[in-house]
Amino acid sequence: MMKNNTRNLIAVLVFFVGTTVFYGQKNDWEKIKSLKVAYFTEKLELSSSEAKGFWPIYENFEKDLHKLYEGRRDLKKKYDYSNLSEKDSKHLLDTYLEFEREKVDITKTYYAKISKVLSYRKTYKLARVEEEFKRQLIREYRDKHQKGKQ
Repeated sequence: MMKNNTRNLIAVLVFFVGTTVFYGQKNDWEKIKSLKVAYFTEKLELSSSEAKGFWPIYENFEKDLHKLYEGRRDLKKKYDYSNLSEKDSKHLLDTYLEFEREKVDITKTYYAKISKVLSYRKTYKLARVEEEFKRQLIREYRDKHQKGKQ
């Protein structure tokens, strides 16, 4: 039964991702977010009480990571990577390492909060579920792009 639910969820994910990722509208990101909620809830086997505690924490986690990524993206736009000086390269390397440290710090902070709501087993599984979801999105994006080129 769980396998059929997973297949159905993946089929729905494939359909929505295939029709939404490429348009970049806020509305589409909301659809992807809804699919993510369903996917994570199923894969982590969240009870309703676990979901109530987990999702607000996870949403704040994503917001904090998004802010961090925005800062990194803004910095990347400032440099011509094909012609970096040694000084600029050192600055960018230091900034990159600081970014990675901050990302780890944010993740540690939020995983500690999540582990107060979910078991350690489910908290640990979360990292794998996040990667599976990202890979699925990328796979669907590539498949859609390949079909468009044929």
